[in-house]
Amino acid sequence: MQATSFTYDSETRTGSVLLDDGTPVDFDASAFDAGGLLLLRPGQRVRIETEGEGASTRITLVTLQTL
Repeated sequence: MQATSFTYDSETRTGSVLLDDGTPVDFDASAFDAGGLLLLRPGQRVRIETEGEGASTRITLVTLQTL
């Protein structure tokens, strides 16, 4: 699934993304670390993997979207 980086805190390695419908979804440090990224800037397109549905959706991986 694709999303757009919305917030990122480099100290805690946590943040949020916006899904294409505008829904914000938070991610934790383990999801950020799983993607192997060093930094994330607001507005970057990212690829995410999730588990769960609806309000219990949890991001398990955040990485850069490449073409």
